Amino acid sequence: MDQFVLNWIFIGASFALYIAIAIWAREGSPSVFYAAGRGVNPIMNGMATGADWMSAASFISMAGLIAFTGYDNSTYLMGWTGGYVLLALMLAPYLRKFGKFTVPEFIGDRFYSQTARMVAVLCLIVASITYVIGQMTGVGVAFGRFLEVDNTTGLLIGAAVVFAYAVFGGMKGVTYTQVAQYVVLITAYTIPAIFISLQLTGNPIPPLGLFGDHVASGEPLLARLDAIVSELGFAEYTTHHSDTLNMVLFTMSLMIGTAGLPHVIMRFFTVPTVASARWSAGWALVFIALLYLTAPAVGAMARLNITDLMWPGGTQAEPVSVETMQTEQKYAWMLTWEKTGLLGWEDKNGDGKIAYFNDQNADVVARAEAAGWGAQNELTKFNNDILVLANPEIANLPGWVIGLVAAGGLAAALSTAAGLLLAISSAVSHDLLKGQLTPNMSEASELMSARFAMAVAIALATYLGINPPGFAAQTVALAFGLAAASIFPALMMGIFSKRINNTGAVAGMLVGLLTTLVYIFLHKGWFFIPGTNSFTDADPLFLTVQSTSFGAVGAILNFLTAYVVSNATDEPPVEIQELVESVRIPRGAGAATADH
Repeated sequence: MDQFVLNWIFIGASFALYIAIAIWAREGSPSVFYAAGRGVNPIMNGMATGADWMSAASFISMAGLIAFTGYDNSTYLMGWTGGYVLLALMLAPYLRKFGKFTVPEFIGDRFYSQTARMVAVLCLIVASITYVIGQMTGVGVAFGRFLEVDNTTGLLIGAAVVFAYAVFGGMKGVTYTQVAQYVVLITAYTIPAIFISLQLTGNPIPPLGLFGDHVASGEPLLARLDAIVSELGFAEYTTHHSDTLNMVLFTMSLMIGTAGLPHVIMRFFTVPTVASARWSAGWALVFIALLYLTAPAVGAMARLNITDLMWPGGTQAEPVSVETMQTEQKYAWMLTWEKTGLLGWEDKNGDGKIAYFNDQNADVVARAEAAGWGAQNELTKFNNDILVLANPEIANLPGWVIGLVAAGGLAAALSTAAGLLLAISSAVSHDLLKGQLTPNMSEASELMSARFAMAVAIALATYLGINPPGFAAQTVALAFGLAAASIFPALMMGIFSKRINNTGAVAGMLVGLLTTLVYIFLHKGWFFIPGTNSFTDADPLFLTVQSTSFGAVGAILNFLTAYVVSNATDEPPVEIQELVESVRIPRGAGAATADH
């Protein structure tokens, strides 16, 4: 069967399933729309949280970033995994015990201020929309390849599908859709990894294969990879090369940004008890670990496969010829991806070969010139976001695996997009309109405004996704920085400090959000408009801190501002201090602490 038809079958079947679930789960009450009636089983919620968490950044982009940088980009794994542990232990049970629908609602009640609630809404919308841009980037990449449409058309199709199941189904529909999406995405991620691990190492378990021996050479796989990339002038794969300060701040930014993501926190409002929230977090960590333990193996093995394709006789022999690339089946994937504009090569010196090496390394350039390959790298473009999607084709796996990966990549992007859009819509309808502007609005009006807000957010994210500020994972990292700088400190201080008052919390959130947002705009362009930046991440404004790492600095500024302002103003009312005690100490929480 034709590969294009296979792709349509897998993608079409998965989309039909998602929309059917949304129709089945459609409900008309706000408690079901926002929190699925607080009746979701912890295992199901853990699986849905895994899908909500493992976005296009995790599925599509992360392994690509690791593949082409190596150890230094393991910060994505460390930050995201560590952040989820922080969320599960320090925030989720307490927020569930508080018993509200949304993060801004908690902040508004804890800091006894509608202003605090509105600032939290602003922080949530800014972080969530930035996050959705990364998901739409992933949707465009996946559609562009597998449905053979341009990026813009892919974004529009993806936006329509998200609109269909998120707008109509609400949290209940999104929850059960995300359970289905988790099954699709984890199957799609692990099956190719198992095949490739078997091919390269003889071990069917990719994380173990990563530390096993390469079948063809008999040497350890990572040692072989280190040797090959070094010979081509690139940095050793397993060695730390980047700036340590930026690396630490980046990991911290991802970690606390994870714990401050509203769309993930909302998942813990859907279970019946505090104990269920803890069990949900534990199950989610198990489901997330299945992908995160596999990702480093996928990145390393794909990098080795690509290098072997470009140097079929070894790095001391001749590079691949243009004729070979155009005629041999194992290179067909390159011709297909070239049509998307995300992969490119050029025979710059006209020798009929495509020489792949680091043309910034003088020693390697000298060797290449002596061998007659020219002085320039001729693999001119390899977008990191295509690696996982192209992996089955690179390894020459069966067509059904390629179709499955297509469905998995889209499931990863769309599941997180739905969760983010639900967080945005609930902030606008429940916190802004119902909570502030029109408190007497009916339930029907509240749900209608939530769906309208979701539609507007989808349209804005799709528009910005056409020209994103970076690869999917890099754009998502910016969103984590914004959440780290604005929302996480307010949640931590709201739960663990009785002294932080409303004035301090508002001042802290605004300082954290604005300093981080301005720093990002200075490096990525104002409102992500290309060409309007004053600095680059290669030459940052403050020390060696890149825009993706500044969230940790913003968080520190948030904490300091809140502490100083709170201590210079009145203490919170006694009843608020008692509320903080009751949230942290398991007593008097009624239904929320049943079975606690």
